[in-house]
Amino acid sequence: MNFFAQAAWINGQWSHDVRLTVDQNGLWSAIATDQACQPDDARVGVILPGLTNAHSHAFQRAMAGLSEQGSAAGDNFWRWRQAMYQVALNISPAQLETVATWLYAELLSQGYTHLCEFHYIHCDPKGNPYADGAEMSWALVRAAQHVGIGLTLLPTLYQHRGFDRQGLQTDQRRFASTPESILAIRDQIQHHAIQEKKPHLLNAGVAIHSLRAVAQTELEALVQASGQHPIHIHVSEQQKEVDDCLAHTGLRPIEWLCEHIGLDHRWNLVHATHTTPTELTQVAQAQAAVVICPITEANLGDGIFDLTTAIDTSLNCSIGTDSHTNRDWSAELRSLEYSLRLTRQVRNVASREATGFRPTGQALFEMALRGSSAAAGLPLAGIKVGERADFFELDTQANPLAGLTEESFIDALIFSTPSNKPKHVYVAGELKTADMPRLTALAVKTMHGLWQSS
Repeated sequence: MNFFAQAAWINGQWSHDVRLTVDQNGLWSAIATDQACQPDDARVGVILPGLTNAHSHAFQRAMAGLSEQGSAAGDNFWRWRQAMYQVALNISPAQLETVATWLYAELLSQGYTHLCEFHYIHCDPKGNPYADGAEMSWALVRAAQHVGIGLTLLPTLYQHRGFDRQGLQTDQRRFASTPESILAIRDQIQHHAIQEKKPHLLNAGVAIHSLRAVAQTELEALVQASGQHPIHIHVSEQQKEVDDCLAHTGLRPIEWLCEHIGLDHRWNLVHATHTTPTELTQVAQAQAAVVICPITEANLGDGIFDLTTAIDTSLNCSIGTDSHTNRDWSAELRSLEYSLRLTRQVRNVASREATGFRPTGQALFEMALRGSSAAAGLPLAGIKVGERADFFELDTQANPLAGLTEESFIDALIFSTPSNKPKHVYVAGELKTADMPRLTALAVKTMHGLWQSS
């Protein structure tokens, strides 16, 4: 199939009169600029490459906005976690599929064309294994396939309640897993992708919930069997986690990973909020990546990621919406930049020498785009030959973009709010649409039932 774009964001800049060809595998096979439109070309206007949402807990969409009340004792991540457990303990496979389908349609409508699902609810509500160990995972696969978004499933190893605290708490019983059970889920998903002839849309890696939740021998066993597929881990999200790791091991979490496990291109460190410049430099030198979730990190009171060190060391970074209090990539990037402007009392933090002092929005968008392939384990690095043909068409007449030139479009999408949704979204060269009123109605019914049982 051929597309003809008025303008397309290619290699970090705008190109015009672009003819783009999609092959049978949904990848870009030819791209040419300054062309004439041909009769069989599908015309599109101004397009940006789709982004990967690199960190998702789909079930948490069911509690977005429902944990915003403090107490005399104060509120923090650990108190929020108790509310999250109530959803995790009660959600069924059918309910998870309904909520995830709704969420994935929301994400797709904003221009996310792929997501990485960090998935740790494996057992039934009593904590017993399902007959099919991938029962909950299949709910997520069906949800992604229903709306047409790409998916990298990351079945997550979770075995212990904390450093030197063996076993899980009662309210963590659904997370129980072993390296063998995680690898079995991964293999099932990969086999399904090949059978369905959709390896360009569906992938599976593995995840480790956190260093506190997995012993070294278990972590080593999982990593050794992971092949070349992505490995994700929550790390250094909370200061308490860093303090506990120091008390238990004498090292900070990323220091421990570097010294005892060794990082490489497969690793995606989620959050990495409480880090030192030395740690981030080590991550960059190892060609590992970081997944930043700015709005969840703000919502939970985690802290602020060291973006300037990441940029200056050419660290590979992606973004995620994590707990899904927000589902808009532009809001994530805006939050990341604004948090640093407020704390440092300067402007345009991401526009640095390492980026050639390019406009801040462009620098942030390129950062998120570059990290997409590392997070997903698939070719998702933009409008380039060999990458998946994911893109979205801008509504250039909408208020945020009205009266602006193309050079300002990405900045305006991020910093002129409320930013508008794309006109159309394409995954692997195919237009994707969803019946949002119907999906919303189903999700609302599910959420009401879920919270009544919590």
